[in-house]
Amino acid sequence: MHLIDYLIILIYFIFSFGIAIYYSKRAGKSTQEFFLSGRNLPWYLVGLSMVATTFAADTPLAVTELVVKNGISGNWIWWNFVFGGLLTVFFFAKLWRRAGIMTEVEFAEIRYDGGPAKFLRGFRAIYLGLFMNIIILGWVNRAMISILVGMFGIDESVAIFYVFAIMIIVAIYSAMSGLWGVVVTDAFQFVFAMVGCIILAILVLNSPEVGGVAGLHSKLPPFVFDFFPAITSDVTTLGSTFALTTLSFLAYVGIQWWASWYPGAEPGGGGYVAQRMMSAKDEKHALMGTFFFQVAHYAIRPWPWIIVGLCAMVLYPNLPADEARMGYIYAMRDFLPMGLKGMLVAAFFAAYMSTIATQFNWGSSYLLNDLYRRFYKKNEDEKHYVSVSRAITILLMVVSIFVTFYVNRISGAWEFILECGAGLGLVLILRWYWWRINAWSEISAMITPFVALPIVKYLGISFPLSLYYLVFTTTVVWLIVTFLTKPTSEAKLKEFYRTVHPGGVLWKKISDQMPEVKGDSGFARMFLNWFLGVVLVYTSLFGIGSIIFGFYMNGFIYLAVAALSLFIVLRNISK
Repeated sequence: MHLIDYLIILIYFIFSFGIAIYYSKRAGKSTQEFFLSGRNLPWYLVGLSMVATTFAADTPLAVTELVVKNGISGNWIWWNFVFGGLLTVFFFAKLWRRAGIMTEVEFAEIRYDGGPAKFLRGFRAIYLGLFMNIIILGWVNRAMISILVGMFGIDESVAIFYVFAIMIIVAIYSAMSGLWGVVVTDAFQFVFAMVGCIILAILVLNSPEVGGVAGLHSKLPPFVFDFFPAITSDVTTLGSTFALTTLSFLAYVGIQWWASWYPGAEPGGGGYVAQRMMSAKDEKHALMGTFFFQVAHYAIRPWPWIIVGLCAMVLYPNLPADEARMGYIYAMRDFLPMGLKGMLVAAFFAAYMSTIATQFNWGSSYLLNDLYRRFYKKNEDEKHYVSVSRAITILLMVVSIFVTFYVNRISGAWEFILECGAGLGLVLILRWYWWRINAWSEISAMITPFVALPIVKYLGISFPLSLYYLVFTTTVVWLIVTFLTKPTSEAKLKEFYRTVHPGGVLWKKISDQMPEVKGDSGFARMFLNWFLGVVLVYTSLFGIGSIIFGFYMNGFIYLAVAALSLFIVLRNISK
């Protein structure tokens, strides 16, 4: 690192903090402004903010880890979420915007009633806003620590000090600027970070040690470049080739995307994705922003990371398996010239800060709106609630510092969260479209995986095969609980249907009593849009990859299909 590198990093910090200062006064007006940007975000800021948040400092490292261990097809652990993401776009984005609530957790009391609804709201506020949130903050912090250690060769204790200092800066500007500052900063940080990652991929790929795409093909086995894993029933081959058992692959593409809760890919939408949809100007902006997010997140953004991961296999072949993610960091350290090194370090700060800022704002919205205001202080003025929100932001920062020390393997944290939410996803989907789902359905679906997971682990069943057992058990439990407990009162169901009017045959019992309310229709077109959206994302992903690796005919066919799918979807949306 030279003086110019440090100056670039300094300029980046000054610019980010300037945005926070600019929006601080606006954010202080009310909690609607602080947490939802006054429900006035255009679609492109909605989408950019979502995709920036999912680009954390850990993401390129985790993708590198997956590529080194399993080739390009190792990314199916998260590529499978495309199915659920596009379901959110066409079936749920408009419903979230229409609901008129501040947080996902508040949904509990507009959909259900009585003591169970109150309990569910408070429980989810703590579970998501505190417990899950600090786990996410912990692994993102751990990734940033790894970057500083690998880049600068400093002791981990020193890297921890620097990361926590940066976190303090993020906590301050998040507390100052609210969601407006977070979203605008996200847009700047995402562009900055992606430019840096693309430059790194180009430099490393064309280095003499790698020798371009031709060099990768000559130095790595062909199956490393496969977009789909080899599917085999012979478990003995798994150690020598990049392969999955049939059951493992089906767990990814057939179960995980709809059955497991995961931040940023919640079935039916949720968390900060729901927050962004609820912040959009209107239903169409919510849909278009979420659609843009899915395409950018899955189809465009991964390739610079995948390229560096493949190059790391050539450059650092002797890295231990549990340090595979360090290949990305070493590539930054060894191949970036003066100036660009500072830019990419700043890019990782940008990725880190965009995610941390969202987690602070999102988590504090739950703890303020669904815990503090709902159960402790109901009738204070807006300035009081904004002040408390800022204090909660600082509290989240402090708690997450301690969690950071207990997070070691990034992809391991991914798997843990997927298992903890296994089976919950179907409830989160059906609660919008089936009147019989009640608060106890959600409560039982949230608790059951935590009871079943230790038993599954004791039996020696590892991820992803554990999903079969966890999803089946959780689904059976919540279905039994649903039919053994009283349904939500008709008065509450009618109130919900009048507000959200989701339509569909599973609301017929209620909608028949409310002929004056026009429910949504056109589900065949929505399913067509969902199918074509999935085709669009995957063909874009594989088309771009095919062209990068020299398979031009395949690439152009993929992209032609993607263009046709996009045309039909946009035409359908405009009708």
